[in-house]
Amino acid sequence: MPLSKSASEPVLAITPGEPAGIGPDITLAVAGKHGTDGTRSVIVADPDLLARRAELLGLDIAIHDWSADHDLRTGALNVLPVSLAIPEQPGVLDTRNAPYVIDTLTAAVDLCQSGSCDAIVTGPVNKAVINDAGIPFSGHTEWLQERTGASQVVMVLATSGLMVALATTHVPLKHVSDCITRESLTATIEVLHAGMADRFATPAPAILVLGLNPHAGESGHIGTEELETIEPVLDALREKGFRLTGPVPADTAFSPSLLQQHDVVLAMYHDQGLPVLKYKGFGAAANITLGLPIVRTSVDHGTALDIAGTGQAEIGSLETAIDYAVRMTASS
Repeated sequence: MPLSKSASEPVLAITPGEPAGIGPDITLAVAGKHGTDGTRSVIVADPDLLARRAELLGLDIAIHDWSADHDLRTGALNVLPVSLAIPEQPGVLDTRNAPYVIDTLTAAVDLCQSGSCDAIVTGPVNKAVINDAGIPFSGHTEWLQERTGASQVVMVLATSGLMVALATTHVPLKHVSDCITRESLTATIEVLHAGMADRFATPAPAILVLGLNPHAGESGHIGTEELETIEPVLDALREKGFRLTGPVPADTAFSPSLLQQHDVVLAMYHDQGLPVLKYKGFGAAANITLGLPIVRTSVDHGTALDIAGTGQAEIGSLETAIDYAVRMTASS
């Protein structure tokens, strides 16, 4: 019996990501574990790729061409077909299939913007092969911001008991300081504050803000960014009612006592906050983009080319990303 879009559960658009990686494996494995009825989702992918990978993994999963009637069928994997340039080889990247990855993301965004789906869950991509194909791509977060026309987005990683947001994302470390301006930091905190309210039903989030330098600058003796940029921004936003603590030295911020008093941590750069989160919850964490007009979550890991097609890929992060997407659509 087909499922209708009008049912209460959200419909997710899932992009498996790099075809040579484990994205197709974990997408199929989640369907195999929970049953194809366990998640109301549309897989945006090449159906032949999914059929080949299912056979390789020994999974018996029927594939339904969702584009034919736009009904979500029980007992089958609902797929919006997007064709590969050439058949994939597990574990072997090919620049000819890089446009396919972008095409799946484009189709998934269109599904959400048209109202056919309620959220996007993205699998892992390989940024290098996309760029090698001549397609500028620094990551899902930045691509989705441009595609949806969002003025400001914030990357957040979440696992049980910890959420970490980033003031800067995929930029070289030597450029981080220049990227943190009063204007950019203010916008980041405003988007984070609004996102916690809109997507997580936390109307007055307590945000723990890290300093940029060791010891949060040691009163200007180990860097002046805290004095010149971070503290003035926090003071101005506190006057507007924002609940902000910081700037706090990163090496002491992740203590249980501090974390228990806050809803989310704002790190100044990628590798300042994410190693702690991944140590705590790797394989059970999700990447979330706040500030988009649509809900988007993702896995917290890469393409794992070395185990693609072997059946060794873990599905915990994809399950977590799906769970967060469902929760966020319910709060929106």
